[in-house]
Amino acid sequence: MKKLILSTAALALAAGFAMADGHGKTIRMGTEGAYPPYNFLNDAGEVDGFERELGDELCKRAQLTCEWVTNEWDSIIPNLVSGNYDTIIAGMSITAERDEVIDFTQNYTQPDPSGYLAMSMDADIKGGVVAAQTGTIQAAFIAASGATLVEFATPDETIAAVRNGEADAVLADDAYLRPFAEENADLMMLEQQELIGGGVGMGLRESDGELKAKFDAAITSMKADGTLNALLAKWEIGPGF
Repeated sequence: MKKLILSTAALALAAGFAMADGHGKTIRMGTEGAYPPYNFLNDAGEVDGFERELGDELCKRAQLTCEWVTNEWDSIIPNLVSGNYDTIIAGMSITAERDEVIDFTQNYTQPDPSGYLAMSMDADIKGGVVAAQTGTIQAAFIAASGATLVEFATPDETIAAVRNGEADAVLADDAYLRPFAEENADLMMLEQQELIGGGVGMGLRESDGELKAKFDAAITSMKADGTLNALLAKWEIGPGF
């Protein structure tokens, strides 16, 4: 994070010169790097996952030079607005509240069901303690329900909270939680699911209308030729378009 902040001024200066004629600007793609299968860091320490493949293809179609940076989830919107990077491509659901602060492209996933992961099928998700990552649509959903919300900065911490007894269950995207249930005998997915959010899109500053239009056109072309559906199927992320 310190390295990202220190390099921001130099990157911004270089980008400023490139913006003069609209060519050559390096677009900084901001992601969390901690939410598989959407985005994660591989063994080489590089951003990987569905959104890495998607973002690289979108940049190619939009004829943009792109680089990847990671940022913690709880400051990912403020650091976009302040100019640390140019897009958020981090499993971020499109919501009216977020849309008041930043702009979104069209969705590149359908609304993904949110599921509950627990250590017992009898876990109390109505009146018990339910964990969620801070600043997510799941956290907002729990806060408005009858359950007690406990928030954590990272998704890994939400699962740890279930295991150590701090929470009865965790609510997150089904695509993120289900592999944990499949790989760990002590964890299980509850039958109850919640449909919240309007699908996942790229976040951009509201002043970057031209950049948004380029990415929207690229997403449209990927939907039209089936490339996006192929990526969704490869990474097992919800239904296609």
